[in-house]
Amino acid sequence: MEEWVGKVYTTLCIIVLIVTIAAIVYFVASRGLSTFFVSGVNVGELLTGLKWMPEGDIPMFGALPFIFGSFSTSLLAALIAAPLGCCAAIFMTQIMPGAGRRVLQPVIELLAGIPSVVYGFVGLSIVVPFLRSVFPGQGIGIAAGAIVLSIMILPTITTIATDALAALPFGLKEGSYALGATRWQTIYRIVIPTTLPALLTGVVLGMSRAFGEALAVQMVIGNAPHIPRSLFESASTLTSVITLSMGNTVNGSPHNNALWSLALILLAMTFVFVFVVRFLERRNKQ
Repeated sequence: MEEWVGKVYTTLCIIVLIVTIAAIVYFVASRGLSTFFVSGVNVGELLTGLKWMPEGDIPMFGALPFIFGSFSTSLLAALIAAPLGCCAAIFMTQIMPGAGRRVLQPVIELLAGIPSVVYGFVGLSIVVPFLRSVFPGQGIGIAAGAIVLSIMILPTITTIATDALAALPFGLKEGSYALGATRWQTIYRIVIPTTLPALLTGVVLGMSRAFGEALAVQMVIGNAPHIPRSLFESASTLTSVITLSMGNTVNGSPHNNALWSLALILLAMTFVFVFVVRFLERRNKQ
């Protein structure tokens, strides 16, 4: 009886999960595609246009600056956080596992529980003034957004890298030491190549979170609808333009539909990140 109840409960949970995901995809897709089928906006114009003036006399729906801003901040954040997270994981598992897991791991995991608005305020109070004093410009821009995002995704990358390194068969390292390799030779010739797919999985998941982050980036990037010429000029992202504009549009208007199209792009990129993670996991199992 208990086994039957457990199977029914598990099946219902799976059905609810599938229906919820399908409903979200259908809702976002139906609203996002209305831009092309109802408002008559060209797909190429949305994806490659440089001007965003949905309320102008001649409406223009160029979303390329927002797409560029989202990708640039996410990639730069991953480039900053990936070496830090992987090195922290190597320190905690290969060099000083005792002290590392007692001190460093709790501190890194604490970062995951900090609200996004706190990261935004820290970025405005510390990162932006620092960039303003060292580099030309006002401090806000791609660089500030990438630095804030790198701190936010650091726990994700570090945790996944730590789990991957901790699960490494002990016999591999023992065999390397038996052949006369030093600890550092074992780390960069045996440990890192063996766990590389899992390490890349953590990086991709971190990029996925950075790509969908809104509030923290919105506070430090400047929210200017153009492609910046440097890392220290104002820019904007898909999430920031959606959160800033959605409440000021009329439901069903071309502007509102265009914002749903941006949300559809975010959803599509989420699926791409998921597929990449699954591919890396499959390679890791092989």
